Amino acid sequence: MTHIILIFIAAAVTNNFVLAYFLGVCPFLGVSKRIESAFGMGLATTFVMCVAAILTWLIYHFLLIPFNLLFLRNVTFILVIASAVQVVEMFLKKFNPVLYRALGIYLPLITTNCAILGLALFMVMRQYNFFESVAFAVGGGVGFTFALTVMAGIREELEMADVPASLKGAGITLITAGLLALIFMGFAGIIAT
Repeated sequence: MTHIILIFIAAAVTNNFVLAYFLGVCPFLGVSKRIESAFGMGLATTFVMCVAAILTWLIYHFLLIPFNLLFLRNVTFILVIASAVQVVEMFLKKFNPVLYRALGIYLPLITTNCAILGLALFMVMRQYNFFESVAFAVGGGVGFTFALTVMAGIREELEMADVPASLKGAGITLITAGLLALIFMGFAGIIAT
């Protein structure tokens, strides 16, 4: 049980997909303008990560390995991720149209979010069992949501700050993202799972 908790903490903090591996930077920079939309995107991505982890683990261990179809691994993982995103998109469109409109183009882009594909590939490379894979997915999603929400909070505060004209917009956003990444690098080595 301790090992699963360590995998969760490592995925959320020390090995954060956005701030340690720089995966999923597109939605990180694109959706982090408002806390509400950032948190919604984080929850949607967490859900997709969990569904993708469960389905890719099952498909990998019960179809690809037994039938020696490992060459289909990446294509299969991408198809699973795309299907999960479609379910999330339909759900949000029906039950939360405000969040659906706020996420805009970034919602279908979860399909190409390299953090989710990275999750599936890391999970296989590290040879996680089913429960470790789920803990890794939940931790990765929590870490992604945390990074997105923190960035959105900082960006909302920066709107009221006196930022030099040459740094407004993308400049200050990238500097902030770099500083957040440096902060998370301080956790490196605490838990390396």
